[in-house]
Amino acid sequence: MTKLNKNITVGVIGSGTMGTGIAQTAAVSGYNVVLFDSDKNALDKAGQSLQFILNKLGQKGKLSGEKADDIFSRIYFAGSLTKYNECGIVIEAVVENLDIKTNLFSQLEKIVRKETLLATNTSSLSITEISSVCKMPERVIGTHFFNPAPLMPLVEIIPGEKTSRENVEKTKEIINDFGKITVVCKDFPGFIVNRIARPFYGEALKILEEETADAATIDYAMKEIGKFKMGPFELMDLIGNDVNYKVTETIYKQFNFVKRFEPSAIQKKLVNEGKLGRKSGIGFYDYSGNTVIPKPAVDKKFLEEIFFRILAMLINEAAFAVQDKIASVSDIDLAMMKGVNYPKGLLQWADEITVEKIIEELQTLHDKSESERYAACPLLISMANKRRKFYE
Repeated sequence: MTKLNKNITVGVIGSGTMGTGIAQTAAVSGYNVVLFDSDKNALDKAGQSLQFILNKLGQKGKLSGEKADDIFSRIYFAGSLTKYNECGIVIEAVVENLDIKTNLFSQLEKIVRKETLLATNTSSLSITEISSVCKMPERVIGTHFFNPAPLMPLVEIIPGEKTSRENVEKTKEIINDFGKITVVCKDFPGFIVNRIARPFYGEALKILEEETADAATIDYAMKEIGKFKMGPFELMDLIGNDVNYKVTETIYKQFNFVKRFEPSAIQKKLVNEGKLGRKSGIGFYDYSGNTVIPKPAVDKKFLEEIFFRILAMLINEAAFAVQDKIASVSDIDLAMMKGVNYPKGLLQWADEITVEKIIEELQTLHDKSESERYAACPLLISMANKRRKFYE
């Protein structure tokens, strides 16, 4: 990165887990940071948390020789938005609500300089809609970090319809300098990762609803056979069932209620009962003690069937994303590996298994259920007919 860009100040709005994580990432990378939250108590708490984390990293020798105090001194805790007139980029990480975000961007535009980039960390809202309130929509862009922001390597860069190419490149340059891996994707519901990952949760929940297998068996199948680091139910409990359900519900609505994104009644019931996962002490699993997920006493063939069913749905969704021209084949695979730690790119997996076998599995599921949920992506069918691969 050029010296000019290194000298910019990074603004972060929102001192929750994500905003604090982005502020930490920027400060550790050498940037001065302005962190604002309308809740002073939340801002104070974020300051204490950041100081503790930086000290801990310093003690473990993970700060490249810099002192934790030096890094912490680069973070300014702002009591108002006016401090953002010094920033070259402002990254918003407030609650996932369109009205709140558009109101914030409308305020920001009156404060920041003309050349300041306005970025939103939204995970599911349209960048174009957020930018519609701005007089200069060409500088509004999506920068979707993954939680925890200091550790997760991926950031999705999402231009709105009017975002300039120059500002896309400027944003990539800054985020890359944070030490992140960036992929550029179309402003489309769920972007890459949240959209393509839906079947990992949704199909697991469908198997549970059918009483084909319990949560522990499904989790074990995905880890033992698929080599995923976590099973879907473990991961939903970690993310929070309320958060996971909300993303699914949002994408379901944005895709005009297409069956393959339909939210689960089981997960909705858990949310209504306050069984949100680890943060509430109970979700699909009980965390009141030292929870150990049991290894189910089932044969390998049954585990393979569970794994392949979920994988087929994941690959089908990845194919739909390619068909929709969300991003390149390689960026889609990269995003899933770096954004949610998949053991392999889904499209690479499809080439290895063959699209014919994926279509066959989807057809079997469709015949059993008579549901459009299992309709194969037209691109997969076309590729099978032409004997094509994603990587050729």
